[in-house]
Amino acid sequence: MREYTVSTLILLCISASSAQTVAAGWKVITDSKGFCQIAVPPEWVLLGDNSGAAVFRDATTGIAVVTAQPGQAFRPLTASLLKMIGVPKEKMFENTVKRIFYQDKTSKTSEDPNAFSASVPASGGTCSCHVAVLPSVSEEVARTIALSLGPAPEKSRT
Repeated sequence: MREYTVSTLILLCISASSAQTVAAGWKVITDSKGFCQIAVPPEWVLLGDNSGAAVFRDATTGIAVVTAQPGQAFRPLTASLLKMIGVPKEKMFENTVKRIFYQDKTSKTSEDPNAFSASVPASGGTCSCHVAVLPSVSEEVARTIALSLGPAPEKSRT
């Protein structure tokens, strides 16, 4: 089982470092200013106009939010900050100059969500996203959404 988990993580990292592509049928969601984007499965719906958020069924079942932080320099999290926010080593999947990706909440019950956070550098700032899903939604879906985070093409900016 451990070998499978390690293999999956390696594949996720390799796919994340390759050119950003959106899975067939998935929807692209941009933050309110159009600087950053994520992709969500087709059954997810926008949460309002230009909100940078999408939900699955309702906001308590699954929610994904993308935000832009213009002017915020991107850098990996320091050891002291990681200790302060309490992310266990096994839940920190990537902490590099290219991406920060970790699981910040692990479900303990069927009503308790799993949550993932990611940040990447963008021109003139940082893109971030947070994905929270109940255990009835595949963790793989949540991870894929978080790993789809990236700067939006110039044409989508408002």
